[in-house]
Amino acid sequence: MKELFSKILTVKSIVTVVLTLAFSFLAVKGAITGEQFLMIFTTVIAFYFGTQHEKKEQ
Repeated sequence: MKELFSKILTVKSIVTVVLTLAFSFLAVKGAITGEQFLMIFTTVIAFYFGTQHEKKEQ
């Protein structure tokens, strides 16, 4: 269980979650369009999972 929490609480994970929440809030508020949200969210998630996949291969 501790190992799971240590993996979840990495800096990249925290940044990904915070960015997701922030851009979701901005999209709901109407400060950004759905298209802008999708572009930003896709970039953040692709970077996160890309670095996770790279880390596993090494």
